[in-house]
Amino acid sequence: MTDEPTDTSVPSDPFTLEGIIAQEPVKPVWYKRAWVLATGAVVAVVVASVLVDLPSKTTVATDTADQTAVMKQINSAIAGCSFGVAETFTIYQALQKHSLSASNKAETPSMLRDDQSACSFTSSSIFDLSNVQGTGTAAGKNIGQVVNVATLWATSDALGAIEDIQTLTTSPGNATALADLSKRQVALAKGRTQARNYVLAADRILNARLPMPDMPALPHLIGT
Repeated sequence: MTDEPTDTSVPSDPFTLEGIIAQEPVKPVWYKRAWVLATGAVVAVVVASVLVDLPSKTTVATDTADQTAVMKQINSAIAGCSFGVAETFTIYQALQKHSLSASNKAETPSMLRDDQSACSFTSSSIFDLSNVQGTGTAAGKNIGQVVNVATLWATSDALGAIEDIQTLTTSPGNATALADLSKRQVALAKGRTQARNYVLAADRILNARLPMPDMPALPHLIGT
């Protein structure tokens, strides 16, 4: 009895394990291949980022509203310091004229401390001022400069002037404080002018009238 020849061929039935193994791997369509999909994903990300970065058209009305809002933020944040430095200058003038009542004179040290705090970074309002953000338009860049000038005006020159006057209330002839106060007074006037000029520049761009910075014109101090 002869053995029947063994069929060593692999079944082509795809529903058997042998058939599945025997099937030639199907090459993916070119646009479904991994490198194509990965490249497409990268291109999509790049295109999306470019679209996000494209400058959007800002209308004059929108720009004006934006700059008005920023100026209101600035003025709200600087109001306490503006009041404080004006009050300090008024107190100093009254002291020089010997026109303060005894009760007001007794309150002067605490009032000056409050004014000092209002112009320093310990004040949440001044901290908020330093974080006000301008916009990217031409007008917005000018208003952004107002933020910088107003912050320096408050935390350097107004604060310095108040500290000089604090010294002079107890040591009227202090030469260092008198000299520094004279410089601070000039710097305060210069800062106010700079800030107003930046707003006027924005006004010209927008053909508008934005709020002016709340930085008071301070009186000339006697003897400085």
